Amino acid sequence: MRAALRFLAGAVAGVLIVLLLGAAPAQAAGYRYWSFWRWSDVGWAYQQQGPAVHVPADGEVEGWRFAVSPDGGQQAARPGPAGDFAALCAGTPAEAGRKRVAVVLDFGGPGDAPARETPPEPRTACAVVPTRAGSAEILAAVAPPLRYDGNGLLCAIAGYPRTGCGEQLGGAARPTGAGAAGTTPGPTDATGSVAAGASPGAAGPVLGVGAGLALVLAVAAGARWQSRRRR
Repeated sequence: MRAALRFLAGAVAGVLIVLLLGAAPAQAAGYRYWSFWRWSDVGWAYQQQGPAVHVPADGEVEGWRFAVSPDGGQQAARPGPAGDFAALCAGTPAEAGRKRVAVVLDFGGPGDAPARETPPEPRTACAVVPTRAGSAEILAAVAPPLRYDGNGLLCAIAGYPRTGCGEQLGGAARPTGAGAAGTTPGPTDATGSVAAGASPGAAGPVLGVGAGLALVLAVAAGARWQSRRRR
């Protein structure tokens, strides 16, 4: 009887291990989109406000990166070039009543590009604009043409890419180039946020673990009943 119980316990443990391994979350979906960043003393930080809302101060540096990234803004790929305002705006004199804002554009690598498109080389600009100009106005001044979709999601900067807008590509592969940091899911504004929707496969493993626990409890109860019956 003891040998049978040990065998039964090992079998249950094996079933539970398989179920737990199967409960690993599915790989997050990837999206191809422009993400919006700001430069700080420690590097690029994800911009929490969209360009239609954010109004940068004189001396700020804003960055844009086109890449295939997971469905989470903080996990998007950062711009590659550094955001040194003094260097980027060294050749642009200040003007009274206006502000200077540096802009870094990173068009990503070949792995980020849509089919039959070649990403341009990264570029920088120093915009001299009215003090009340927002990020969208600044971007339009230094990198036209811009393309938006019907929901206000920024689809193209300087005409790149020619088509597409935040399309889902399935399992996300980390793009080459700059590393990732940490857009709330869903294209609710023009920040370059990803398309809406929960990560696929999120509900499946929960049912598997629940069924496994029910199986363990049922087997344990049966074994206990058999043990009492034989005494």
